[in-house]
Amino acid sequence: MNFFKRLFKIGEAEANSAIDKMEDPIKMTEQGIRDMKTDLEKSLEALAQVKALAIRAKNETEEFAAKAEDYQQKAMLILKKAQSGDLETTEADRLAKEALIKKEESLKQVTRTKSESDKFDKSVTQLEKNVDEIKKNISKWENELKTLKARVKVSKATKNVNKQMAEIDSSSTVSMLERMKDKVNQEEALAEAYGDIANTAKTIDEEIDKAVDLTETNAEDDLAKLKEQLGMKDKDA
Repeated sequence: MNFFKRLFKIGEAEANSAIDKMEDPIKMTEQGIRDMKTDLEKSLEALAQVKALAIRAKNETEEFAAKAEDYQQKAMLILKKAQSGDLETTEADRLAKEALIKKEESLKQVTRTKSESDKFDKSVTQLEKNVDEIKKNISKWENELKTLKARVKVSKATKNVNKQMAEIDSSSTVSMLERMKDKVNQEEALAEAYGDIANTAKTIDEEIDKAVDLTETNAEDDLAKLKEQLGMKDKDA
């Protein structure tokens, strides 16, 4: 709590400057929570001490009240003894008077300790409120810290994504895609051209082979040679 009090005490310009210089708001918040927990420990210690004083004052009040009642009863017994002849009247009066004096002294102590007890009770009530307030603030800031950590993660992730998006050159990307399309078109056209060439060469070979018909010519030569070996003459010769 003291940490946040110090922050709020400085001027607006100084506060803004100090906040701007904070390198890590999460660490600053964690330190603030630690400060509040330290304040809580001190408040709990003070509360325990004041409660002890309040209990002691209350016990003393009850003790002095009991003593006052006891002196009252003793004074009455002394007077009764004088009345019954068991004690001289003069002595009885003296002792009864002393008992009543002690009674008054005890009643004064009752008034004093009762006043102290009331003050201590008020202090206890105020300290309990302070403790509850500190506990609420700690809980509040711990929840704020969780939210802050989550926001930091989201902001970092968003920043990284936006940075990556900002570093992408849309015009160069489009140009690259256009070059890739041209390359693909060129490769497709080249493949088609090689196909046409292959088909053309194949057609020419087929035409030549058909025109020459080497198989039939060779067969005729072989037949003539065979007839010659057998002494057979060609009728057309």
